[in-house]
Amino acid sequence: MPRMAKALPRALVAGLREQAVDLIVHCGDVVVESVVPLFEALAPFEAVAGNNDPPELVRRFGRRKILQLDGARVGLVHGDGARRGVKTPDHAFAQFENIGVDAVLFGHSHIPYSAVRAGVLLFNPGSPTDKRTNPRYSYGILRIACTVIEALHYYYENKAA
Repeated sequence: MPRMAKALPRALVAGLREQAVDLIVHCGDVVVESVVPLFEALAPFEAVAGNNDPPELVRRFGRRKILQLDGARVGLVHGDGARRGVKTPDHAFAQFENIGVDAVLFGHSHIPYSAVRAGVLLFNPGSPTDKRTNPRYSYGILRIACTVIEALHYYYENKAA
């Protein structure tokens, strides 16, 4: 936003409300600071900056962090900056390798992704506003109980507000 959507998609807002989320986590490319209050109106908000974020958002959110969520350590990174030929999931995983996280959440590619590597969940929710070549828009929900993490993708066809 604002280039790919003028407001949060109706399906996203409805899904976040229906799931009664405790925290919204954004994996980068917030792009404009005016988007943050739209998420904060729904739930507490945490993010990292991506390659399309201006310096003020990089200063506010940083480029990488670890969140402590109900006993789980969750790494958060956008996922850009990989060497040529290195895929986004591999690059995101490498950012937290041997640091002791239970999950790594990342964005950048806009491709929904979920896999477990060396006991670590790698999860990309996709994008609720810019599906690129994907057939549908998407977002993700994590359910965390202690260090048990369940990750689910939610898909929709229309990003209308």
